[in-house]
Amino acid sequence: MTGMLAFRKARKKLRMGTICSPNSGGTKTVDVCNADWMGSLPPRLSTLPLSNLAIPGSHDSFSYWVDEKSPVGPDQTPAVKRLARISFVKKLMKKWSVTQNLTFREQLEAGIRYFDLRVSSKPGDAEREIYFIHGLFGIKVWVGLMEIDSFLTQHPREVVFLDFNHFYAMDDAHHEYLIQRIQEAFGTKLFPSERVENVTLKTLWEKKCQVLIFYHSPLSMQYPFLWPGHRIPAPWANTTCVRKLILFLETTLGERAPHGAFHVSQAILTPRVKTIARGLVGGLKNTLVHRNLPMILNWVKTQKPGVLGVNIITSDFVDLVDFATTVIELNNLLLQGDRALSKC
Repeated sequence: MTGMLAFRKARKKLRMGTICSPNSGGTKTVDVCNADWMGSLPPRLSTLPLSNLAIPGSHDSFSYWVDEKSPVGPDQTPAVKRLARISFVKKLMKKWSVTQNLTFREQLEAGIRYFDLRVSSKPGDAEREIYFIHGLFGIKVWVGLMEIDSFLTQHPREVVFLDFNHFYAMDDAHHEYLIQRIQEAFGTKLFPSERVENVTLKTLWEKKCQVLIFYHSPLSMQYPFLWPGHRIPAPWANTTCVRKLILFLETTLGERAPHGAFHVSQAILTPRVKTIARGLVGGLKNTLVHRNLPMILNWVKTQKPGVLGVNIITSDFVDLVDFATTVIELNNLLLQGDRALSKC
C-alpha cells in the first residue's frame, strides 16, 4: 500500500504541472515532467514483465528536425526526388516529414520511453556517418544517442526501447559502424537479448542496464546486445480514417502473442497522396493530426495493460495532448487487484 500511495502522490504532482528542469541545450521544457516515472512505479509493477506495462512511445521519434537543404532521402520514390529539384518542394516536404515537436531530451522528460528510428547513409558523405531520415535527413545518429545517454545517466532508473526498424543505403560496413557507435554510446547500459518475460524493471535496475536495442537486420544475431526485430512487432494500419485505425488497433491487440514479444500499437494516421495534395501547405500536423489526436487519445484511455493488453503505444506530436501521462496512468489499472485484496 505504501508504494501505491507514493505512486498516487507522484501522479498528482504531475497533474498539477510539475515542470522539468531546463536541459543543458537551452531548449524549451515540457509542461508536465514524467522524467522519473519508471523509477516512481510501485514495487508491485517493477516486478512485472515490461511487456505487461503501458509504455508511451513516439512515431518517427527523431523527426523534430529535418534539413530541407539536404538531399532527398533514399526512402523516397524517384518521382519525389525529381520534384524536389524545384526549390520550394523541400520546404513543403519538411511540413510532411516532421512528426514530432520535441527533441529526444524533451520527449524523455515528457515520459516517452520507446523511440521509432529510421536511419540512412547520406549521398556524397565521405565518412560512414549515419543519419536519421524521414523524407529528408535529420541529425546524425551519434548526436541523438549521446543525448539519450546523457538523460539516462541523470535518471538511472529509467529504461528506453530504441527500435532501429528501417535502414536505407547501408552496406555491411555502414551497419558495423552504426553498431559500434551504439556500443560506444551506451556501454554497460545495454541489456542483452533475453526471454521477454524475464525483462522487468527490477531486473534491469539490479544489472544497472537501461537500454534495449531492437535491430531489424540479420546482423542482430551476431551481437548479444541487439534484440531481433521480431521481438517487437509494430503492426501498421496505413489509414487516414480514425475509425479504421481504432478497429485495426483492437484487431491487432486481439492477435497479440501472449508470450515472447513486446507489442507496439501504432496509434497514428498515415497521409495518402491525395491527403498531401489537399493540405499541401498545412502539413501533417495541421491537416491530419491536430484534429484527430483527441479521438485517438480517447481510445488510449479505454485500454488496459497486461498479458493481452496494450504495451507500447506510439503517437505523432506527443506534446499536442496529454499523451504520455495518459499512457503511463493506465498502469494504475494493474493495481486494481491489489486494492480489492486490501479491502478484504
